[in-house]
Amino acid sequence: MASEQAEAVDLVASDTVKQLSGAVLFAALTAVLAQFSIQLPGGVPFSFQPFGVFFAGLLLGPLWGGFSIGLYVLVGAAGAPVFSNAGAGIGYVLGPTGGFLFGFVIAAAVIGFISHRSLYPEPIAELSPVGTTVALFTGIIIIYLFGVAWFMYVTKLGLTGAISKIGVQALVVGDMIKVGITVSIVAGGNELLNDWR
Repeated sequence: MASEQAEAVDLVASDTVKQLSGAVLFAALTAVLAQFSIQLPGGVPFSFQPFGVFFAGLLLGPLWGGFSIGLYVLVGAAGAPVFSNAGAGIGYVLGPTGGFLFGFVIAAAVIGFISHRSLYPEPIAELSPVGTTVALFTGIIIIYLFGVAWFMYVTKLGLTGAISKIGVQALVVGDMIKVGITVSIVAGGNELLNDWR
């Protein structure tokens, strides 16, 4: 009985270490992806950050996925140049585009919850393309809700003015492409992703 309990504790500890390692990995990956960005006229960069958010939620689930992107935001707020175009600091987080960062954290958690329909992640091979697509689109909506609302608050612009200034139309097209690529990778049964769990 004692050995079974010890084995159970070891398994829980091992899984926690794996998830924590994954959270750190995806926080770092998101930081790297953020550096591949194009500055748009409104000040909102078009970057590859969302891929980090997408896969954090899909691979780590809602709890660790949200934690991972939250860690990314905290590290950047503390001064590490991990945001788009090597941006960093609390001023960046509280600036006009900071809402998108907060949206990333919530989106990663929601993507994980919708795709896995649980607080705990299942093997990614068991995710359905439809569920993955719904999860990612919901995540994007959340990112834009937070991003646009915060942009309006900071700049004092109305909804139409904020959307125009940010260049949402251009961003949306790019994000749709990112969703398609992500769903294709998941549905394609990528061995690296399948071996994650």
